[in-house]
Amino acid sequence: MHWRFGGGRAAESKRRLIFALDVDSIVEAEALIDELLPEVGLFKVGKQLFLHAGPVIVRRIKERGGEVFLDLKFHDIPRTVAKAGIEAARLGVKMFDVHASGSDEMMRVTVGEVRRACRREALRRPKILAVTVLTSLSRDDLKRVGIMAGIESQVVRLARLAKESGMDGVVASPHEIATIRKECGRTFAIVTPGVRPARAGWDDQKRVMTPEAAIRAGADYLVVGKPIRDAKSPAEAARAIVAEMERGFGGLAARSAAGRT
Repeated sequence: MHWRFGGGRAAESKRRLIFALDVDSIVEAEALIDELLPEVGLFKVGKQLFLHAGPVIVRRIKERGGEVFLDLKFHDIPRTVAKAGIEAARLGVKMFDVHASGSDEMMRVTVGEVRRACRREALRRPKILAVTVLTSLSRDDLKRVGIMAGIESQVVRLARLAKESGMDGVVASPHEIATIRKECGRTFAIVTPGVRPARAGWDDQKRVMTPEAAIRAGADYLVVGKPIRDAKSPAEAARAIVAEMERGFGGLAARSAAGRT
């Protein structure tokens, strides 16, 4: 794997944990940001909060020293998505995503236009991710919308398309990580929702894995929301997940060492 542990496994795990800031008020969001800023690497801002607070919430996270994954899942004609991507870059987000099913042209145009805008305006270029198949969907759900391939086949098809289009990585369930790695290589980023501590419920997620197992499978970033947000102490819950991720990294290191002997 391509992990580097210059700051230790705990620091690396924390950097790779994304907290899903799925709340409906700026007050609640800011309280969680302040509590979790020392515990997580990024805050995911999705449709609910962004529609409530707008770009203000992204700026407030940045002002506090945090990083943002803007999870708006753009899916439109290529020019429209590219323009939205440029605005995301101007906001200073570290990552944003689009739906891979929007076509290779949509992804290529977005990557190209965002790169040009970042060079022209001296902006940090965000990682651009492609959403494959939502973790809330089952094989029957796909069949009902006319996709007869199995979930893994569809995920891998979209991941390959994303890589060929110049995307930095994908958002995918932990259960497809190994196959994506095989098809797209070790440097292709995999951001993984559908992660729940062993003690937590699954809620509306159907393809779920624990943090330790997801890291062992090869995820680059884990997205966790409810188990942290609804905990009595969100900071303690985040630290517990980081500890699970550390065990996953330990398993990877042991496996790598065994492979060299």
